[in-house]
Amino acid sequence: MKEKKEKNNLKIKKGDEVIILIGKDRGKKGKVIKVLPKENKLIVEGLNLVKKHNRPKKQGEKGETISVPRPINISNVSLFCSSCGKKTRVGYRLEGDKKLRICKKCQQLI
Repeated sequence: MKEKKEKNNLKIKKGDEVIILIGKDRGKKGKVIKVLPKENKLIVEGLNLVKKHNRPKKQGEKGETISVPRPINISNVSLFCSSCGKKTRVGYRLEGDKKLRICKKCQQLI
């Protein structure tokens, strides 16, 4: 069987600032650390944290509880435009042979 080659059509990229729309961190802003296009999810720095318990590796060492960011569905976040200070959708503008991402509200480059 031939596998379908998936194209990355996600409008949010690594390094973008996003605002969370749904969940316990609703209204908070953060930077995208990693994008998982096959799962349609992304990981935001410092948000959607869950506690993870680590067992001690060596004898005499104590176990610990650490906070780890978990993936969020892309539909639950929106891009945050720094120039107009609002959540926005992504549009595109062609300049020569380059395809540039723009803010739908203020038409500035993202």
